[in-house]
Amino acid sequence: MHYQSALAEEIRASAARLLAEDVGPGDITAQLIPEHQWASAEIITREAAVLCGVPWVDELFRRLDSRVSLNWHAADGDKLEAGQCFLTLEGPARVLLTGERAALNVLQTLSATATATRAYVDAIEGTGVRLLDTRKTLPGMRLAQKYAVTCGGGHNHRIGLWDAFLIKENHIAACGGIQAAVALARKLASDLSVEVEVETFEELDQALAASADIVMLDNFAIEDLHVAVEINGGRATLEASGNVDATTLRAIAETGVDCISSGALTKDIASIDLSMRITRSYSV
Repeated sequence: MHYQSALAEEIRASAARLLAEDVGPGDITAQLIPEHQWASAEIITREAAVLCGVPWVDELFRRLDSRVSLNWHAADGDKLEAGQCFLTLEGPARVLLTGERAALNVLQTLSATATATRAYVDAIEGTGVRLLDTRKTLPGMRLAQKYAVTCGGGHNHRIGLWDAFLIKENHIAACGGIQAAVALARKLASDLSVEVEVETFEELDQALAASADIVMLDNFAIEDLHVAVEINGGRATLEASGNVDATTLRAIAETGVDCISSGALTKDIASIDLSMRITRSYSV
């Protein structure tokens, strides 16, 4: 399935899951509010962030009640300042309060990934190196978090186990070596890229001899990354992985590798502090 159509389907499915998880058979507290009471509300961020999650919130409230109107003051990928209102809503008060937590949950999580990604992208600006995510995503949120990475200016690595080969240490051991693993991958699906993870210069030589498309340099020291770039000589795309954080990112990028992958973008995130508040309540 094409990525965009898969993402659209995931938005619909995840919105349904979020509401089922939070609302269940019904929001009993919302029943305290008169049925014909309407309200206006706004969502603000208490900290600087990169916004992500607009399509999910639109879908959540569409499912709850089509009478809710949403006025976005920012788009996915936009930078937000602390205290900024980025969404105003109006509709039945019951519905706004029922959808509040599900909406904030998805926004705070996806914006966290987008924000972390933007910080990393800014750190390597000017190097020409691409920042990649990994499959180390929150369970059940793979496509959503990978979308968030793109909103932060990063790029997606493979989506799952089907769209590219990534031959790692255990695959190499089970296949009988790098050459054998790459050769079999070419036979199985010649149209897919083949990436090999290496931990030593000897393995790098083997991966290059086997004509791997991409070589992942796993936990190489900075000085060793420089050497690996020289050995490669442009034959394969070089991806640095491991020991990637705010203190090492720029130095890794300046070694001459083509891309850097980091699981921290999706698994080591701190939710953005968001809040929804009612600004007006009235009867209709």
